[in-house]
Amino acid sequence: MLKRLWLIFAQAVTVALGVIFVIATLKPQWLQQSRWRQAPVAETAREIALPPAPPAPAASVMRTGFAQAARAAAPAVVSITASKAPSRAARRGHENGFPFNFPFGPPRGMPQQGLGSGVIISGDGVLLTNNHVVDGASDIEVQLTDGRQARAELIGTDPDTDLAVLKISLPGLPAIPLGDAASLQVGDAVLAIGNPFNVGQTVTSGIVSALGRNQLGINTFENFIQTDAAINPGNSGGALVDADGRLVGINTAIFSRSGGSLGIGFAIPVDVARQVATAILKDGSVARGYIGVQTRELTPELAEALNLGDAKGVLIGGVENDAPAAKAGIKPGDVLIRVGDRSITSPAELLASVAALKPKSQVDVGVQRNGKTLNFQLAVAQRPRRPQPLAADE
Repeated sequence: MLKRLWLIFAQAVTVALGVIFVIATLKPQWLQQSRWRQAPVAETAREIALPPAPPAPAASVMRTGFAQAARAAAPAVVSITASKAPSRAARRGHENGFPFNFPFGPPRGMPQQGLGSGVIISGDGVLLTNNHVVDGASDIEVQLTDGRQARAELIGTDPDTDLAVLKISLPGLPAIPLGDAASLQVGDAVLAIGNPFNVGQTVTSGIVSALGRNQLGINTFENFIQTDAAINPGNSGGALVDADGRLVGINTAIFSRSGGSLGIGFAIPVDVARQVATAILKDGSVARGYIGVQTRELTPELAEALNLGDAKGVLIGGVENDAPAAKAGIKPGDVLIRVGDRSITSPAELLASVAALKPKSQVDVGVQRNGKTLNFQLAVAQRPRRPQPLAADE
């Protein structure tokens, strides 16, 4: 019996070995595929054996970038919606069948709603923004980043620098720390914070591209910080901050052929904004000196054409009747070379020097006339406000 069982076992083993031999000879890939299917098991074993992921860095580890500056400044930057009531002429036109769809915006005098940004500079609710954001507005709404909303009171405006001061009444308002624009240098990193295109608060980064930009025809008094941080429609009145999150400028304009950012934006330095805000909060307006002259830059070619020799200064092109300059005896064709103790070499310098004078004060002015230097004593007047465009019903 045992002999028969052993014979059956031996025959079975012999048949199995023969089958394996035939397969290995005729279909060796079958055996290789079987071995390949075991590979994932070995791979899985290797993955399980890998060391664990390193722990997350501690909260005290400094990160690169400007997240800390953005966190410090962003809560004090608000969104502003300024609504302008329609004029009587516009209302009459609307009643007579003006269409509702205006592909390029409503015609002049129709109801308008402007969007911009602002910056809270004190915990009692004082805001800075651009004059052009709120100019002519009948209703101004402010929205904070925490979702709170409030109607703003217009304290005062200064069209010559395109600045406006607003006030809101809410508890626990965040205020942005003020920096020093005079310490900025070309190449310093800055952030522009605002509400471009009404998409919500946005932070863009760049550098200071230039300082003291003027003669751009944007404002009467120009001393702009130029930056390549993206500034778009809706950013007007927003904050330009340094790498520490301190306010260094109020974003006000861009150079653009398409309406979008091309990397050339301009901001009013915070030093100018602080002076304007202080004057408006104290007196309701900004008082600047005025002497009533029209000027031209005195180029070497112009000096030669007018036989002025090597005169250095600003050419007086016109004198306003009954203005301080006319009363003192200054005439067209004179070359103004000095205001007080400050030498004058350009129209921008003259404008800034005279504007810094206090109205009703006295100032000594030096001019050259026919090769002679003359001194005049002027009673400084107050600079008139820049005229605003008349509404259709005025």
